[in-house]
Amino acid sequence: MAQQAQAEGATGDTAADNVDSSGGRTVAPRPYRLGEASGPLSRAELTAIDAWWRAANYLSVGQIYLMDNPLLREPLRPEHIKPRLLGHFGTVPGLNLVWVHANRAIRQRDLDAVFVAGPGHGGPGPNACGWLEGTYSELYSDIPRDAEGMRALFAQFSFPGGVPSHCAPETPGSFHEGGELGYSLLHAYGAALDNPRLTVFCVIGDGEAETGPLAGSWHANKFLNPARDGAVIPILALNEYKIANPTILARIPESELLSLLRGYGYDPVVVAGSDPAAVHQAMAAATDSCLDRIERIQRAARGGSDGARPSWPMIVLRTPKGWTCPPIVDGDPVEGTFRAHQVPLAAARDNDAHRAVLDEWLKSYRPEELFGANGGPVPELIEQSPVGDRRMSANPIANGGLLIRDLALPDWRDFGLEVARPGAVKHEATRVLGGWLREVTRRNPDNFLTFAPDELASNRLQDILEVTGRDWQAEIGEFDVKLDRTGRVIEVLSEHMCQGLLEGYLLTGRHGVFTCYEAFIHIVDAMFNQHAKWLDASAQVPWRRPIPSLNYLLSSHVWRQDHNGFTHQDPGFLDVVLNKSPEIVRVYLPPDANTLLSTYDHCLRSRHYVNVVVAGKQPQESWLSVPEAARHCARGVGIWEWAGHNDTVGGTPDVVLACAGDVPTLETLAAAAILRDRLPELRVRVVNVVDLMRLLPENEHPHGLPDSEFDTLFTRDRPVIFAFHGYPWLIHRLTYRRTNHDELHVRGYKEKGTTTTPFDMVMLNDLDRYHLVTDVIDRVPSLRETAAGLRQEMVDARWNARQWTREHGADIPVVAEWTWPDPSR
Repeated sequence: MAQQAQAEGATGDTAADNVDSSGGRTVAPRPYRLGEASGPLSRAELTAIDAWWRAANYLSVGQIYLMDNPLLREPLRPEHIKPRLLGHFGTVPGLNLVWVHANRAIRQRDLDAVFVAGPGHGGPGPNACGWLEGTYSELYSDIPRDAEGMRALFAQFSFPGGVPSHCAPETPGSFHEGGELGYSLLHAYGAALDNPRLTVFCVIGDGEAETGPLAGSWHANKFLNPARDGAVIPILALNEYKIANPTILARIPESELLSLLRGYGYDPVVVAGSDPAAVHQAMAAATDSCLDRIERIQRAARGGSDGARPSWPMIVLRTPKGWTCPPIVDGDPVEGTFRAHQVPLAAARDNDAHRAVLDEWLKSYRPEELFGANGGPVPELIEQSPVGDRRMSANPIANGGLLIRDLALPDWRDFGLEVARPGAVKHEATRVLGGWLREVTRRNPDNFLTFAPDELASNRLQDILEVTGRDWQAEIGEFDVKLDRTGRVIEVLSEHMCQGLLEGYLLTGRHGVFTCYEAFIHIVDAMFNQHAKWLDASAQVPWRRPIPSLNYLLSSHVWRQDHNGFTHQDPGFLDVVLNKSPEIVRVYLPPDANTLLSTYDHCLRSRHYVNVVVAGKQPQESWLSVPEAARHCARGVGIWEWAGHNDTVGGTPDVVLACAGDVPTLETLAAAAILRDRLPELRVRVVNVVDLMRLLPENEHPHGLPDSEFDTLFTRDRPVIFAFHGYPWLIHRLTYRRTNHDELHVRGYKEKGTTTTPFDMVMLNDLDRYHLVTDVIDRVPSLRETAAGLRQEMVDARWNARQWTREHGADIPVVAEWTWPDPSR
């Protein structure tokens, strides 16, 4: 029972035991009397800091349990306790400890600081601290800083119509969604980039530290330039347990842990114990040491040092899980064990013994010393808070929309291509975009970053490197190129790191782009989910301001991953994105370079969206001039009259060829050319879709088309052959309510792929021009008998093309050299 003894000793002698009907022994913590301990804090400072900590802990326990009687001024009854006890206490005392010591440093040093709560579901702590600081009441007038406000603060927590159990958009001072673990350190570093005065206190849970994203996050210090950026103080909270199991980093020898952290480039300071006085003194000393070290690092860097990468300070905080909670419940040890993770007294409403111990637990914090007659914090507590924007719960950096500076964007038209006629020239669309992004980067030297998992040049954006280098604070070797201490591109072979750093940058009011291979953007599916949910939820919080959009550029896409093969062929991120709120997500499939430029100009100007743009990097035909691209992108969907034929003769076309995506557009136009040549009487309409959201009805998405407009474009009853970049069923999902859905036939990626030629890839998935022509013949009733010969030619053409690739290792010339017919010939 050594563990039990340690837990009981954490807060002093235990109070009287309570025995419930099952015979289990439940022990309440006794109010401790703050002991003596040496350190930088005077006795008065120690007493004041401990009082704040007790107050925050009291408010945290109250949020989990109480819906009334917040100050226990009457006997605690069942109806005062919530019917559903939801929340997590285990990590909260550590969060409150870090917060109060950060406040001391902010007041003494006039720090510009924010707080990131990484441990899962630690929401009661930052909520409590925000209420103590007065920010909560400023933002929520129905939750004043008095007894009634305390009751409202408690009642709303994890309650229908209230606030979540983790940090969320509703949490003052939070820009980090605490629902999913692993992203805290990346968000902290992202916030520090280009914020030279900022200090981020980032608490990392030891369970969170086991996740893949967090494991890579330690390397973010290799991209932090002390001359230009702010600082992050990682605080690794080792309370030893997750929900039901011990944590790895808490169970390895301390020497091994410290060696690991030093290997990552940190200089760790250990704070450990369970005696509050000793821990407060050690935490104050550690915080001072870290901040002194950061000041020396930044002063040297900003004074022109040699630029060698510093060893950044951090804190390892080892305290009991559920520190200050009941040490024993129903005969089982709780404080200092996994049982403290969530609700230590789970039956407090219905179990008399549990309720009695809850009463003693709350009173162990001595609330009568902390809250005045009206229920508000006593003056001694209020004095511990910074004032105004220096409060971490009120820092505008955590509400990034307040600080947005619009990008200085060059006119994309100046970077557009001359297109004398459709298909006359080929360009790498993303290379053209890279020229524009080069100028965006040059004009916005402290407000715009590009992130890539070692794929910037592969995705043809290397022109950006003409005006900047790759941010790199580690060793630079003799043969390295374009590495720069002040670089504006962050390349690291971790999609998690790219996404998390960019999110932290955006959440604090700046702008950026994340370019990635299309198939591997799935690595951050869950991160995208969390960010989209943050955007959605924060849009409902009145005091939150819209932030810059999260902009993806997905290239090296499914149809031109023929050299890498099946593993690199997956367009399914679009399906993931479209599961999210239509108010938040946008998907664009520009068919050529000029439409890509127009689309990305729109994306970088937008706010509070997730913009997903898919564009190829290989040489591809340019179809539209700059004015045509501008009009087409403004519409989002439109008829390409030059590509169809006989569309204005006799009114309704016989067939609609629709397309979305660069390769599907190419194959659709090649099919249209065959039909024009071989079936000149057929009335063919070509419709290109840039904005995928236009396919939805207007009542399902802000970009959606009214039924009347959709019917005008796609007709009410004629066959529609739709060539799509992604999985075919996504188009059916978007259009299933449309009048003409039964006549809609979609070709797209069918999970058929290999290492082969570009045209063989589209043939494998029946997206090729020849198959599109056979689809037309099969679905236009008048052609089923009259065009049998052409249909057989198309089948033979597919066979010939397949055989050619097998014999020559390249696409058949009639396909590889095809261009849109010159009308002058």
